[in-house]
Amino acid sequence: MLLYITQWLAESYSGFNVFQYITLRAILGVLTALLFCFIFGPLMIRRLHDLQMGQPIRELGPQSHQKKAGTPTMGGALILVAIAFSTLLWSDLTNRYVWVVLIVTLLFGVIGWIDDYKKLVLKNSKGLSARHKYLWQSVVGLGAALFLYATAQTPVETQLLIPFFKNVYIELGLVSFVLLTYLVIVGSSNAVNLTDGLDGLAILPTVMVGGALGLFAYVTGHARFAEYLSIPYVPGAGEVVIFCGALVGAGLGFLWFNAYPAQVFMGDIGALALGAALGVLAVVARQEIVLFIMGGVFVMETLSVILQVASFKLTGKRIFRMAPIHHHFELKGWPEPRVIVRFWIITVILVLVGLASLKIR
Repeated sequence: MLLYITQWLAESYSGFNVFQYITLRAILGVLTALLFCFIFGPLMIRRLHDLQMGQPIRELGPQSHQKKAGTPTMGGALILVAIAFSTLLWSDLTNRYVWVVLIVTLLFGVIGWIDDYKKLVLKNSKGLSARHKYLWQSVVGLGAALFLYATAQTPVETQLLIPFFKNVYIELGLVSFVLLTYLVIVGSSNAVNLTDGLDGLAILPTVMVGGALGLFAYVTGHARFAEYLSIPYVPGAGEVVIFCGALVGAGLGFLWFNAYPAQVFMGDIGALALGAALGVLAVVARQEIVLFIMGGVFVMETLSVILQVASFKLTGKRIFRMAPIHHHFELKGWPEPRVIVRFWIITVILVLVGLASLKIR
């Protein structure tokens, strides 16, 4: 929005041309979303308290969590509004990638909001049924996949990049591209949601992975950098860096209130949306496999649930004391902050491995 105003002002004073740089607008996106959360975060927490939007705690969970009962949830709404506001303020709104990333994020947020609303307001402990949740996630995920395939302007936009190998791509047809994109978006959404079980556990890895994907998107959308790094050049992909900046700013702003002991929780409205955002960003930047690497904590949490369920159904025995795996470590005696920080450290390492794929080829 402000990009067009600065373009008009640049006709009278050339100094306003500085706002054409994606890097500057990305920094402004970070600061805008961060400031938005700092200003409106306390107001939102008080409002959620007044509405009695307290998080119900499972009796089967770790006993240390029982004291968290009543902590306001649905705080993910603050993140989404901050991201949307900052993105719309600083992005080039003619860019299709900006819109597909933003719309997918908000639609997954709507799905999460319905789930949270049913649990907290309608007092339905199950919330949105798994069948309906996956149905609507699939509708949005498949819609985004079809849109990206139909609007692809270059062959590389529908190829799968193999990291750590120079110029190694797998050609994807309509079916394979749509299926892969669907799995990345929906899988990432649910993986982040499963991870969101401890104070700050999900949000900082999301910020780190989102920031790294922003770097990938920037070099992918820059012809010279893409050529130098031997990665596919996708015209227009660099503009989603502003969205990534807004995600980083909003995530850090939310962490200010979500850090242990949390004043507010994300809820499904935030976790489902942010996971979907990471998925679609990876698709835009053509880094689906790198997302799998950098989001290793999310993958580990998801696999722990799959293995736990499969083992119990097949053998009647559990592999972990409790799944997702962060609860397993809690029941082993690890204090919650230790689990959180160690998972953060793992994410830092995995993000660095993912970023190394830019040069190791």
